[in-house]
Amino acid sequence: MSRILALDTSTDACSVALSLAGEIQHEFVIEPRRHTHLLLPMVERLLAQAGVALNSLDAIAFGRGPGSFAGIRIATGAAQGLALGADLPLLPISTLEAMAVSAHESKTGHARVLTALDARMDEVYWGAFDISEALPRALIDESVRSPADAEAPGQENRWLAVGSGWRYREQMPAGLIAQVVDIDESICPDARAMLVLAEAQLAAGGGVAPELALPVYLREGAWKKRDQQ
Repeated sequence: MSRILALDTSTDACSVALSLAGEIQHEFVIEPRRHTHLLLPMVERLLAQAGVALNSLDAIAFGRGPGSFAGIRIATGAAQGLALGADLPLLPISTLEAMAVSAHESKTGHARVLTALDARMDEVYWGAFDISEALPRALIDESVRSPADAEAPGQENRWLAVGSGWRYREQMPAGLIAQVVDIDESICPDARAMLVLAEAQLAAGGGVAPELALPVYLREGAWKKRDQQ
């Protein structure tokens, strides 16, 4: 098993997780607008508690988005800085895919999940995954769309729905809601779930140089639109 540090600040939650040969340590807090103050001290605590140096790890994973524009930039910048200083590769992880991992671990009896994060501006970040195996399989491309345009792929009529974007379900098509058998708005991107994806990515030869690790906003003109919010 690998030694991987994972970070995420893509939503109001701030989380850090450390995997050392399968043994996981984890910190998770929900404190909006304090990620820049919380993230690096959380990293330092986990490393100190484990008694390991950053440069002894194999890689650093981070939530590359979609999510809060500012939050994604915080995690990306922190991961890049840590990786440059320790000469480690970075593993960019989809926040929507990480939510599917959490759904797989916490909800039994469901084979497919619709992930939706509140994207503000009356939109949601949208994904659909098969979670019948240990690793989720994307059924559609990640996208940003209005709740009225939300749809499920294929003929499946029993979906688990997770994420903050489901607070807009009254604006979603009735036909889609009829296919949903369970909704859990509390599931959000979490560094602990990202470790599962990071292990697989690293084992498959993944990992990029820090300068090549970029955030994924999904929304065009993200910087301009953020100024308009």
